[in-house]
Amino acid sequence: MRYRKRVLVAVGLGAAVVGGVVGLVETTGSSSTTASVPAAHTAAVPAGSATINVATATVNGKSEQILVDSRGLPLYTYGPDTATASHVSGGLAALWPPLDSAQPTEAGAMGKLSVLADGNGQQVQYNGHFLYTFVSDSPGHVTGQGVQNFFIATPGLSAGSATVQASPPAAQRSGYGY
Repeated sequence: MRYRKRVLVAVGLGAAVVGGVVGLVETTGSSSTTASVPAAHTAAVPAGSATINVATATVNGKSEQILVDSRGLPLYTYGPDTATASHVSGGLAALWPPLDSAQPTEAGAMGKLSVLADGNGQQVQYNGHFLYTFVSDSPGHVTGQGVQNFFIATPGLSAGSATVQASPPAAQRSGYGY
């Protein structure tokens, strides 16, 4: 039997935005990941033009083609989102800033880009999936895969389907390669 618990520790969200640190701890079975999150990295991409690129990164120990923003930060989708509504707001949006742009472009990705104006601004969608960054990531480093129901966005993300993660976490892999 597998037990999974998530604990989000935010010591005064107002203090975190001013200059503190937000901590995220995820525990699955016997492994855990802890990420310290500099508050200065919590802002969404400024409105204007955002370019979505394809890059190679290691996701759960495997090399994957992923979508990244113009700064090289990995992009994620959120499981509960629908094609018409983002369910990321408030403190969740502080940790997972929505990709915000009035005129997004793509370089290397072949999906359909669109923009939906909502409470998060001009939120970018790739094949109908809203896109987010994670405050603990840096260019080329994926740390948020599977955390809080966010999954890395890949160039092959299909339109209108449920969010699909690139690779199942190591604890879910079978010994038969599928």
